[in-house]
Amino acid sequence: MAHILILAALPEEANALFPDVGERSDDPFAVRRIAADGHEVAIATCGLGKVNAALVVGVLGGDADLIMMTGTCGSLGAPPGAYWIAEALQHDYGATEPGRFRRYRAGDWPIGEPGRGSSGAHFAAMADPGLDLPHARIASGDSFIACPDAAADLTSLGATLVDMEVGAVAQAAMRLGKPWAAIKAVTDEANCDSGGAFQTNLRHAARAAGQEVERLIAML
Repeated sequence: MAHILILAALPEEANALFPDVGERSDDPFAVRRIAADGHEVAIATCGLGKVNAALVVGVLGGDADLIMMTGTCGSLGAPPGAYWIAEALQHDYGATEPGRFRRYRAGDWPIGEPGRGSSGAHFAAMADPGLDLPHARIASGDSFIACPDAAADLTSLGATLVDMEVGAVAQAAMRLGKPWAAIKAVTDEANCDSGGAFQTNLRHAARAAGQEVERLIAML
């Protein structure tokens, strides 16, 4: 039996996972606890952004055997659907220099030459147990990307998805010495229509991701 902590930024994302099952508490975070496939699962609604996500991992992740994230994301050219997040980075961590923003691995000293692979896979997820989902690299930052120019910049990092939390979950899990995983489903294309597309597609995409997380837990 494993103790699994699953984060979702929004209530719609949390409620789409094992819907209408479990006991809920709200102190200090909204958490629904269930038994699933022989595992003890805590589903926490962390709120938007990297600080909220890292805070929940820090407070609730100490007893977890696995830290996961479910929910939605924007596409940086990836087709619609659900994705196994194999790699995560934080696109807004680095140094502002004249005429440029230089990115570093989150937590590294942002002075001098970035470490090898600084624009690549900063944090690697646990091995895919065989879900047969497409793999993706996600870029996380504390801004909702609704601009084609900003989206194009993020593709230069090798990212095909963008969100506001997974990179922080990955960093916090690493600091705790815990394996992590994330499954996200696309709501929008990180462009000028993203606000409306996100609202329209939120529940459908959240359930698509939730179903894959349920399938993953059954495989563990």
